[in-house]
Amino acid sequence: MGIFNKFSFIFLVIFLSLSANAEVQRHRFVIQATKVKRLCKTHNTITVNGMFPGPTLEIKNGDTLEVQVVNKARYNVTIHWHGVRQMRTGWADGPEFVTQCPIRPGGSYTYRFTVQGQEGTLWWHAHSSWLRATVYGALIIRPREGKSYPFPKPKRETPILLGEWWDTNPIDVVREAKRTGAAPNVSDAYTINAQPGALYKCSSKETTIVPIDSGETNLLRVINAALNQPLFFKVANHKLTVVGADASYTKPFTTSVLMLGPGQTTDVLIRGDQPPSRYYMAARAYQSAQNAPFDNTTTTAILEYKSASCAAKKCNAPTPIMPSLPAYNDTNTVTAISQSFRSREKAEVPTDIDESLFFTIGLGLNNCPPNFRKRRCQGPNGTRFTASMNNVSFVLPRNFSLLQAHQQGIPGVFTTDFPANPPLKFDYTGNVSRSLFQPVPGTKLYKLKYGSRVQIVLQDTSIVTPENHPIHLHGYDFYIIAEGFGNFDPKKDTSKFNLVDPPMRNTVGVPVNGWAVIRFVADNPGVWIMHCHLDVHISWGLAMAFLVENGVGELQTIQPPPPDLPIC
Repeated sequence: MGIFNKFSFIFLVIFLSLSANAEVQRHRFVIQATKVKRLCKTHNTITVNGMFPGPTLEIKNGDTLEVQVVNKARYNVTIHWHGVRQMRTGWADGPEFVTQCPIRPGGSYTYRFTVQGQEGTLWWHAHSSWLRATVYGALIIRPREGKSYPFPKPKRETPILLGEWWDTNPIDVVREAKRTGAAPNVSDAYTINAQPGALYKCSSKETTIVPIDSGETNLLRVINAALNQPLFFKVANHKLTVVGADASYTKPFTTSVLMLGPGQTTDVLIRGDQPPSRYYMAARAYQSAQNAPFDNTTTTAILEYKSASCAAKKCNAPTPIMPSLPAYNDTNTVTAISQSFRSREKAEVPTDIDESLFFTIGLGLNNCPPNFRKRRCQGPNGTRFTASMNNVSFVLPRNFSLLQAHQQGIPGVFTTDFPANPPLKFDYTGNVSRSLFQPVPGTKLYKLKYGSRVQIVLQDTSIVTPENHPIHLHGYDFYIIAEGFGNFDPKKDTSKFNLVDPPMRNTVGVPVNGWAVIRFVADNPGVWIMHCHLDVHISWGLAMAFLVENGVGELQTIQPPPPDLPIC
């Protein structure tokens, strides 16, 4: 056997052994209006298959998903598989007008992709207007057949989806804000697995119950699916051992409280080591923006020991014990939590950097256009809210998706001149001149060669207000090699870089009035949006997109678009 054939044979054996137990899982998602009653009031809520939250998808590392999405609602819709790498399958990523045109009412589209090399908790959600307020669900990726978790097998596993509820149609909320230029109305409740819990009107009977038994170790898969709010999460009298985040395993660490930005997931082990009773698990806001209104309510679920359940006690169940949550603005606790995350193994962090980028992120205020009436400029001092990266406020195309325009060479849809650095250097976290409050609108992409090693400094600004921004990059995981407060200083801050075991994430909480540094290798061709996962900020333009060029040969080239890709 020649050496080439020998290698081909070995490769084939490896490939067959990896794919032997991989399955193709098929699902049908019907997007439809469903009557949902919360806070004493019934709404026609947009759901998947009439379920709220939507169905939990459970797959193994290496499996392929085929999800046919049928739109029976009155709004355009797309579905994003948050955190899935989508290697060469950018057409299945889902952000509206980025990788596809929306699925129109009455239309359908089948998302096909393989999940490879990822294990843990991800999730899926609508990526069109504010539909993800109610269109979301968990995506659980278990180890391949015959493999196990790198921690003791839990007795049971429970997804914990933290959500945000408006006592009105969320689409109307964002439309009204777009019309007036003001900030949208804040939510009326937070939810755990779509239930607000006992601290809200008409809600205590339906409170989510999470079972546990004395001596058990269970896995909670916590997902922040809230639209606009980072959230603290705590279970009364119980410690949580963090073992994973964003479908990457972490070095285990124990904490009494979590903070997740929208988009982030955290896997924790919880032990039934307390006196058998009922304990509240609770979530409420981490609010870092000063003087901005926010929903200051608290959602609860109940961790219930079997022997303390209604069935065991003929329904004289004890009142659950309430955890004490951090103060709304407790940034010190947020910092302590985020700096505890480390990759489980030594990380393959890119060191020789080809693209060193510096992106400012933050809000802005547009002056009222001369042809607008006063009621359309209800932001501070008669302005309209906006947001930007590197002073470019991102504008989505309307007639083509960016990926389609790139693939088909359609001119005039986007440019590739997104700035690698802020157009103007200034004291980012200091007192910023009002002349810098008004960004330039544009559909600007940044081009990356296939295989280039990328570093991005993400710098918060104090324009309008500093804030913790959860920044999510589609199509990639990245290493968070450092974070800090104030303005990033390459002279002194590079000494803080962790190049040994930094955490791998798909969403990074950029500290309020601070910065974070991420690194990744551009090994996935396509158009990939990077945006703030506070949806209010996306609609204002806090986003940009990378155009990653094809490499050499089929395995470094994006697949052709599927035949049923929606047209605009």
